[in-house]
Amino acid sequence: MPQENKNNKLYYVIIALSVVLALMSATIYAISQSGSENNTENTISISGYAEQKVIPDTATLNIGVVVQSETAKEATDKNAALMNAVIAELKATGLQDKEIQTSYVSVSPVYNYDANDTQTIKGYSASNSVQVTTQNLDNLSEIIDRSTAAGANDIGSISFSVSDDKQKQLREDLMNEAVADASSKATTLAKSLGTKITGVQTSSVSDNSGSRAIYEYDMATTAKGAESTPIQPGESTVSMSVQVTYYIE
Repeated sequence: MPQENKNNKLYYVIIALSVVLALMSATIYAISQSGSENNTENTISISGYAEQKVIPDTATLNIGVVVQSETAKEATDKNAALMNAVIAELKATGLQDKEIQTSYVSVSPVYNYDANDTQTIKGYSASNSVQVTTQNLDNLSEIIDRSTAAGANDIGSISFSVSDDKQKQLREDLMNEAVADASSKATTLAKSLGTKITGVQTSSVSDNSGSRAIYEYDMATTAKGAESTPIQPGESTVSMSVQVTYYIE
């Protein structure tokens, strides 16, 4: 009988402890939920934006030579001779080795098709092109004209962009403007809600590099005469946006 009483007491103690632990867990959960709700209710999230129009300072274009001949070796040899002449002219304009990079090399058969759609090899085509990247935009017309005069017959689209160095110079100003834009919006919204800004909870930044302007080069332009090829870089847009979450009360 005494042993049974002890077991009963132990049973009730365990039940009591379980109830206490359950109540404590419920209380902690309620407090955490209340705090979470308060944080959500007492913040506003605002975006800010700033942009600047800038003149691009970098140009990229592809310059190549395409040659067809009866044999692959003849096509390759002719292409190599012309491409070496083109590269020599590119360097003569002041371009450095680091500004001239081989971008494409290819040798492939050229086919003829008869009435029965049977193909026969009539020769070979050899292609070689380099990508030119320069910040000397005033030199672009000379680069194109001298390349074509040396034998280049495949000029790709020219793209203009804003260099990383120039974007870094603009970054601080754009960030200040974007943050000021977000702050102004937040202050106006808080005032409309009858509250005030008390601090910043989180913030993030997203920047956009200068848009690339494309100039489609027409080989017929050079073939028409000796006039210099006109090139206009236009303007690019560099922008930055921020997302800021403010505390309000």
